[in-house]
Amino acid sequence: MKNSRFLVIIMMILPWFTLPLLGKRTIKRFLPAVLFISLFSELMHFFALKRQWWTFHSSIHPKIRGSVSFTLGPELFAAFWFLKWTYGKFSLFLIVNSIAQYLFAFPGMKLLKKLRIVSLDRLSPFLFVVLLFFRGVLMYSFQFVKERFFSKKPSW
Repeated sequence: MKNSRFLVIIMMILPWFTLPLLGKRTIKRFLPAVLFISLFSELMHFFALKRQWWTFHSSIHPKIRGSVSFTLGPELFAAFWFLKWTYGKFSLFLIVNSIAQYLFAFPGMKLLKKLRIVSLDRLSPFLFVVLLFFRGVLMYSFQFVKERFFSKKPSW
């Protein structure tokens, strides 16, 4: 249990070291979509825990849900990096998102279960991929709408 808690803390902190590599323009451009999808993820985790789709066995602190460390760590920075690398190329986004979600749902979740961090309970890995894929498309769509309708256009 203590080792899995340590791993969760590492998984939450390590992605933050990539923050300077993103660049200020990327952070400023994609921050609204990343915050939106992070909030959506926490709501999804809350709903999934109520439905017993998955169980977090470890957390950074007993009073903090296990999902928070994922939302503030790997999920947050994966969202930034996916948008940075693929935004504006929707077909590439779909391919990269599909591969990443498949790898996370199948070998990734097996490893996390073995490490006693999180496990899928009432949700199959395939449906988990579908759920993660939907979340990715929702994030991309949010960014698209934000840039299409709410970005400042030159007034020339």
